[in-house]
Amino acid sequence: MRKIRKGDNVVVLAGKDKGKRGSVLQVVTDRQVIVQGVNRVKKHERPNPMRGTQGGIVEMEMPLDVSNVAILNPATQKGDRVGFKLLEDGRKVRFFKSDGEVLDA
Repeated sequence: MRKIRKGDNVVVLAGKDKGKRGSVLQVVTDRQVIVQGVNRVKKHERPNPMRGTQGGIVEMEMPLDVSNVAILNPATQKGDRVGFKLLEDGRKVRFFKSDGEVLDA
């Protein structure tokens, strides 16, 4: 079970986009995530008629390391650490370390 999943709202802790917030679009590997609107780069792309892509300069998001993002706690509006615990019914859920609130309902 991963601490950061697709769809989570996160805040960037380090790098050129420090302080920006966005939702996780994709978990690339165990160590990298792509966040919406963060770490955007311009990539020069060739036209490819087989795929139907037009050439030019395309802006896209690049992966960030998981250590540089933290899940946004809606109660405090700040980045927070996440832990795991087992509920009475046997489910494994994520919770915020600062206030103990369960993240997965």
